[in-house]
Amino acid sequence: MSSQTMSALISISVALVVAQPAAAQAQAQAQARDVPADWDLTLKPEERLTTAHTEFDNGLVLGARCQGATFQVLIGGLPEAPAARDLMSARRMLGIGFGDDTVSEQGFMMGDNRSVVFAERPSSLARSMRKGGRMQIVVAGAGAGGRNLRYVVDLPPSNAAIDQALGACGHPLVDPRDLEFEGLEDDGLPANIKWRRMPETSYPEGRTYTAGFAVVTCLARPDGRLSDCVVETEFPANGGFGDAALKATRSGRLENRDGGAVPLTRIVYRTNFKMGEPTSGGRIRSSRSE
Repeated sequence: MSSQTMSALISISVALVVAQPAAAQAQAQAQARDVPADWDLTLKPEERLTTAHTEFDNGLVLGARCQGATFQVLIGGLPEAPAARDLMSARRMLGIGFGDDTVSEQGFMMGDNRSVVFAERPSSLARSMRKGGRMQIVVAGAGAGGRNLRYVVDLPPSNAAIDQALGACGHPLVDPRDLEFEGLEDDGLPANIKWRRMPETSYPEGRTYTAGFAVVTCLARPDGRLSDCVVETEFPANGGFGDAALKATRSGRLENRDGGAVPLTRIVYRTNFKMGEPTSGGRIRSSRSE
């Protein structure tokens, strides 16, 4: 994918979040649809697009959107990340905390606009944001003198706009799987579990995009096989990369470093696609597929 194409796609995402009507107009639109005013809501049926968004005086912009069948959560207005040579494998770690919970690291994907990030597990993050209340976002090393930069915002609760965005993509408002991911290691696997064979993917046929990625979550079985796999997010939304990653899960195998059975638990991993290169599933922490 050319940098011009990527820039255009990212700009569309940001524009849908940032360039919105004034608060009074947004409230009037919500009332016209019998939707309580919470986050702003933009509907574009002709593009199969539903976007919930809100922004703050400190420059932060948060958005949750469903485009087609792809769900994304965006955070914009961050200090620019260092330039990356490969946009499709670029990753940024942010500390995220809600209420009195401890701030924990979450992975985000990046694009050409280095002040915007996309959540790797967007539906889980959206479900946390819809409750409203205090949210912390910590950007390591982005403050004066290389100190961590901490944003603290009061989220308006969103039991209408975010709910519509989640529902448009068929994502539930409550999902017990969210708790199952809390104990995973940085590579998205349980402790002492490793890949015996990474899922081997094929590049989507008949596509014009030269690169893309998909984040997949699965249930690890005791024999190392994967089941109940779900595409959490993909980019570009219509590139076919999610379907390709999902089909490849049949070939993936896990194993226990200690030789025992693999625990019955959720895992998460990301697959990066680049036309003309061998493709396999990649660890969440990795910058390239392995």
